[in-house]
Amino acid sequence: MSANETMLSHGIKPYKARKGEEYMNEAQKEHFRTILLAWRDELADEISRTVHSMQDETENHPDPNDRATQESEMSLELRSRDRERKLIKKINEALELIDQDEYGYCESCGVEIGVQRLEARPTATLCIDCKTLQEIREKQGR
Repeated sequence: MSANETMLSHGIKPYKARKGEEYMNEAQKEHFRTILLAWRDELADEISRTVHSMQDETENHPDPNDRATQESEMSLELRSRDRERKLIKKINEALELIDQDEYGYCESCGVEIGVQRLEARPTATLCIDCKTLQEIREKQGR
């Protein structure tokens, strides 16, 4: 790999589409399956490390400040792991969409989400236009 060659997260190279290539063909689906599985494995490893770390580090500190700090740190870790578990659920849903040949299409309007957007956010289920509209509606409180 050359010094200026970019990599996606998880050490995976960006997809290089061939001219005239059909959207969400087998090669693209396999590319995204690889990304999603690598991401899921990373998150699962991190959750496992946290559980083991918390089991190892649980101490009964006599000082209330030390105990409060430890409880605060554990609470923050647990919230992070909870977010990661929710993300794993989204990753599994994206993998199911690949299996059902529905991955890569906006669930709202049905258009192609696009390879670059999916590489940036592999669990995206909305095209950029529908996502923008959703965010505008959320800001307006609808």
